[in-house]
This record gives sequence, structure tokens and C-alpha cells, in this order.
Amino acid sequence: MTKHTQPSAKALVPFVSVDNMMRLIHHVGLEQMLCDLAGYVEDDFKRWELFDKTPRVASHSDVGVIELMPTSDGESYGFKYVNGHPKNTSEGLQTVTAFGLLADVYTGYPVLLTEMTILTALRTAATSAMVAKYLAPKGATTMAMIGNGAQSEFQSLAMKAICGITSVRLYDKDAAATAKCAANLAGTGLNVVICTSPEQAIEGAQILTTCTADKQSATILSDNMVGAGVHINAIGGDCPGKTELAAGILSRSDVFVEFPPQTRVEGEIQQMPEDFPVTEIWQVITGAKTGRSSAEQITLFDSVGFAIEDFSALRYVRDQIKGSDFFFELDMLADPDDPRDLFGMVQRAAS
Repeated sequence: MTKHTQPSAKALVPFVSVDNMMRLIHHVGLEQMLCDLAGYVEDDFKRWELFDKTPRVASHSDVGVIELMPTSDGESYGFKYVNGHPKNTSEGLQTVTAFGLLADVYTGYPVLLTEMTILTALRTAATSAMVAKYLAPKGATTMAMIGNGAQSEFQSLAMKAICGITSVRLYDKDAAATAKCAANLAGTGLNVVICTSPEQAIEGAQILTTCTADKQSATILSDNMVGAGVHINAIGGDCPGKTELAAGILSRSDVFVEFPPQTRVEGEIQQMPEDFPVTEIWQVITGAKTGRSSAEQITLFDSVGFAIEDFSALRYVRDQIKGSDFFFELDMLADPDDPRDLFGMVQRAAS
């Protein structure tokens, strides 16, 4: 029997604002919340085949992209609205903003509306670290964080909390971004090393994370920079025409992806032939396919972000706010006493 959530008497929808999301994070604890989100994502990846899956619906412009990311597991339906505008940083605006909605499939009624700008950074970091748990070299202690923008601290702390890294080596072409990241990570228990080049950043690192904002085909890591045995967490490529890695690295790596029809358009593998072999990460998590198989292997998570990860994050927030004051209720559903008399409800409002 399908489970469903009965709408409240006034059909009010819980809304988690930015302020309340930040309150929730401090209530739970940032690293604990990253671990919790990773668990929710991992659980949903284990039931991957139950979900509706479609590449995100994207509207591209010369300055950025606006996207919708929907999915359903048959009981709940979720979507995220998200933009990506790299030019925004120079104008004092966020590169990425987002909000999301979770609904009950049985009634079609929304059961949660929430900010997802902060939540997306959290779920992206949680997913990165959850995947690295399966693919990174055993005993990895050091990560290179190339690109020190809005996601860098979340990525670093997720790798610490979930994979046990103790040191992060920072590089960004903007020294101010690196200084910001280093200051934010001070006191977190991580050994933070500021680097002046990508080459210096990857020295001694077993996990290489690339996360730059520019919407272009760039070579953040060249082929000769990457040696055997590392795990690459490539999260910067997220739209057509945007890549960060030299094609030669892909040729030498075992590449793992979320949803191939989306990744082949948006990810690092858009540089490669259409039949370039990849492994879907859910298959590694369920044990159907092998992840890391040797100490010399280069593993590469070509992550572009997928709707199921957002669905997991929405589920988590829905569960966390029950019985709390981390939300307020929105009157956003027209729900007359007589479902056939919507017009009458409008007329009666005049009095």
C-alpha cells in the first residue's frame, strides 16, 4: 500500500528559509549533517532502479543556465530549481542559487518547500565524500582542493568527516579565495596548506578535487600532473562546454558517473567518444560492479549532480524538521471546503 502524507486542515506547507536552514545546521552540527546527508544519498543510490530518471531540464543563455531537476520514487516527488551563473561572482552575487520542493505522490500536495543554495553545497559535498569512501585509496589522508569558491569548505569538511582526511592543500587562481577558504577552515582540525599552483596543491595528495566556476573548457589538471593511485573528484564540470581535466587523464582512469545520459552532455566525458566506457556509481554501492581494484588505479568521479541526490537532501530536511521550529507554514495551496467550488471560495473572500 502506498504511503502518503495527509494534507493539514488548512493545507499549509512547511517552508525552510535560509535562516532556518542555518539554524538547523548548527543544531545538528555541520559535520554530523554532512554524514547524515551522505547516508540518505547512499540509501537512495541503493534503490536507484526505483526512481524516475531524466537529465535535468536546462535553459541556457550567454551568461549562465537555469535548470529543473525532477525525480520520484513512486511515493514522493521532488524537484530542485537551480541556476549557474559564473559571472555573478564579479557582481557580488552567488554563482549558484536554488530552492526545492517535495510532494506526496498520492495527493500531489507539496509537503516541503526549502531553500537549497546552502543545502546543495551540503549534498554535493556529502555525495563526493560518500563516493570517495568507495573509490579513494585506502588510508587516504590528504586532499588537494583546486578551486576555493563557495563549495570548497564543505567539500573539505565532508572528506574529513566521512573519509578521514587530515590535511587539505588549497589552490585557486584568485589568492583571495584561497585566503577565505583557509580562514574558514581554521580551527576545524584540518591541516590547511596554501599553495600557489595546481602542481604544488596535488603534491602528496591521494584525493584531487577540482571545483572551478568558469563556464569554459579549461585544463585545471593536465595529463602529466596526475600519477597512479589517486582518486579524482571532478565536480566543476556541470554543463555543455565546461570541463576541467585533460582528455588524457580520462583515458588513463576508471570513470564513475551518476546518470550517463546527463554526464555525457555535461561532464568531463563530453570530451570523449560516445561509447567511452563508464561505470554508474550506484552499481558500485550495491556491489554489482567493482570500484577501486588496485593501488595503482586512477579512479575518477565525473560528478555533475543528479536529481536523486537532491531528493535525498529534501527527504532529510523533511525528517529533521518534524516537531521542530526550523520552519514556518506557507498558505500556498487553494483548498476550498468543497473541492468543486474554487470560484465560491474566491467570492467569499470579498467579505
